[in-house]
Amino acid sequence: MPVSKIAVIMGSKSDLPVVEDALKIIDDFQVPFEVRVLSAHRTPDALHAFVRDFEKEGGKVFIAVAGAAAHLAGVIASQTLLPVIGVPVPSSALNGLDALLSTVQMPGGIPVATMAVGKAGMKNAVYFALQILAIEDTTIRDALTAYRKEMVAKVMADGETVKKILEERRHQNP
Repeated sequence: MPVSKIAVIMGSKSDLPVVEDALKIIDDFQVPFEVRVLSAHRTPDALHAFVRDFEKEGGKVFIAVAGAAAHLAGVIASQTLLPVIGVPVPSSALNGLDALLSTVQMPGGIPVATMAVGKAGMKNAVYFALQILAIEDTTIRDALTAYRKEMVAKVMADGETVKKILEERRHQNP
């Protein structure tokens, strides 16, 4: 089995709906990854052991997904020199603002790359992790380049479609 390059760590099983769709992106890029549920507060020893073992086994990037107090990304970052990407989850009455602030407000010297709250943030966390891996992996870099070209082509095609729709409407309602 290939060494996992990305570790996705959720603070709770309830974070799974934010994570699921983005895991398909990692699969599409054929990058080995693993997913764990580990809490910065409830399972600190297990979290520390996983971070240590992932790093020793050759893992490259952590994605930490958590809501509310959201200390998960910071705790991971305090234990490794590998990149840590934080994804705040809208799981409390504050709709993710608390998680965003907890994730983004790291003390100088312990960085966490913080994404947007929720599913869009998780998707960007995956693409950011892939970009980090692409620094040394030309296969991933080529796949990301192809993906970006597909995005450009889709937006350009959408623009042409909108242009045609507007022209048709203008001719129907002079």
